[in-house]
Amino acid sequence: MPTSNTRQAFRLPALTCPFPSDVNPHVDEVDRDTMSWLAASGMIADGEQLERFRSARYGWLGARTYPYAARELCQLVTDWCVWLFAFDDVYCESDRRAAEIARALPRLFEVIDDLTGEEPVDNVFARALLDIKARITAYGTADQLDRWRAVTKDYLFAQVWEAANREDDVVPTFGDYVFMRRRTGAMLTVFALIDVTAGVRLTSDEWRHPAVRAMTQHANDVVVWDNDLISYAKERDAANGRNNLVTVLVTHGGCSVQEAMDRIGVMRDQAIAEMVALEPAVAALRSPAVSAYVRGLRYWISGSVDYSLTSSRYTDALT
Repeated sequence: MPTSNTRQAFRLPALTCPFPSDVNPHVDEVDRDTMSWLAASGMIADGEQLERFRSARYGWLGARTYPYAARELCQLVTDWCVWLFAFDDVYCESDRRAAEIARALPRLFEVIDDLTGEEPVDNVFARALLDIKARITAYGTADQLDRWRAVTKDYLFAQVWEAANREDDVVPTFGDYVFMRRRTGAMLTVFALIDVTAGVRLTSDEWRHPAVRAMTQHANDVVVWDNDLISYAKERDAANGRNNLVTVLVTHGGCSVQEAMDRIGVMRDQAIAEMVALEPAVAALRSPAVSAYVRGLRYWISGSVDYSLTSSRYTDALT
């Protein structure tokens, strides 16, 4: 992994967004209760690390990305986002070996697939996951739950690939990275809850419709590429620094850090343009559920940028 560019000054490209931005009116209560839920879960046991979670104000992420959601549904998706951040910090942004992550998967998959039976769930991440799944079951349909199950398992499998890159000091190729980042970023797991939080239901045919799938992929790319840009300052010298699109382009594309960032800026702008171009196709479906889902994708793009540029999780490294 080259290091000649890692300490150069850089400038984030303009992360412009044509989509609306809003904040859920329940943001303060959600932020407070999410921290209470995290502390009680035991996933983050270190007091200093727990305080970093508190100062990051993850309630604002849920409030910005699901501004339309009812109080209890905004709580659900915010708690799920915090589960993902906690898992990321403990298992993914660390020196955990691929085999260690792989050995954790059976307990998590047992919970996801209802295979725990009457045995107590001892793993703190599995126990918190069980609570999340129970709430999705309560508010969603069987199809919505199955969709979340499938993409969550896909996300967890992808973490083993990411850990193998860290362990073997491998910077993935551009093609491999773009393909796998659509899974390691966990965006499909939060997109799968958009229609649940909106109180509508995408049918299986609507979820698989080519225009909806294309819109989903473009939104996925924009959010994870924006995250790579914003988090690069935090990750460049960390264990997971190989798994960042900036590093990929510097390593395999012969770019400087600034050239890589500017290229990603062009890529994300093109993906947004592709989303806009797809709007007539999704509107032609005349489906309230599809319209609500697309609205949710737009809020994820605008909300994730608004949150990331104001949260201590990222801004502490940028200053």
